[in-house]
Amino acid sequence: MPVLYEKEGKIVTITLNLTDTLNRIDGESFRALSRSLMDFRDDPEAWVAVITGTGETFSTGADHGTLLQPWADKSFQVPPLITRGLDIWKPLIAAINGPAVGVGITMTLPMDIRIASTKAKIGFAFNRRGMIPEGCSTWFLPRIVGISRASEWMTTGRILSSQEALEGGLVSQVVEPDKLIPTAYDLAKEIRDNTSAISTILTRQMLWRMLGADHPMEAHKIESRNLHYMFQSADLQEGVASFLEKRSPNFPMKPSRDLPDFYPWWKDRPYSEE
Repeated sequence: MPVLYEKEGKIVTITLNLTDTLNRIDGESFRALSRSLMDFRDDPEAWVAVITGTGETFSTGADHGTLLQPWADKSFQVPPLITRGLDIWKPLIAAINGPAVGVGITMTLPMDIRIASTKAKIGFAFNRRGMIPEGCSTWFLPRIVGISRASEWMTTGRILSSQEALEGGLVSQVVEPDKLIPTAYDLAKEIRDNTSAISTILTRQMLWRMLGADHPMEAHKIESRNLHYMFQSADLQEGVASFLEKRSPNFPMKPSRDLPDFYPWWKDRPYSEE
């Protein structure tokens, strides 16, 4: 199977499983990865996903045959996969266990957290292959690491060490290979056990959507709307009660039924002045 899907305790692990080709992504694996992300999104018992690769490779990018005949398989369209990652309600953690090049790294850009093994090597090598950056990466990367660093990394196409990726802000942690998956699971459990699903969904979307806002007041408008909703919520009552009682929270609200009626606010409703 090109992609493995496992679930335990509301944490899903999605693993690229093409060891014979260093996890190069072709049309079949691309479709399998897309389906896995949608399965995660639609499963009410899944809350956080960890995405990684088998062996010592995360993904060395698109299959070379796909590059030579880029439009032969119409289903191999990277932007829908990337924007799908952004639109998923739930937190995504990339555990970059080894080389991540081309689409192998751009597909992680809309994820919430990226951590890397000390053996990880990262490259936006498009220009070195006669390609251009894809997967909406010219939008994501400057917002994550800044325009100057994004320009250097993309125009040179050189391979970055995990330490340089950490210093540039592309990843939040670098750990030894045997600590990578445990660290990713610790982060996933931290989110699962201690945060309101509704609060996290709304926060995730505000962080990304407000990167394109032209004035802080746009953030104020949607924050105010979300605050008004959460101030009246059962999750806020439980969050405060668990803090005062010095116990773990048991948030009762569910994304399948309890998101505000104005979510998603960016598609068909104007910002409110309320």
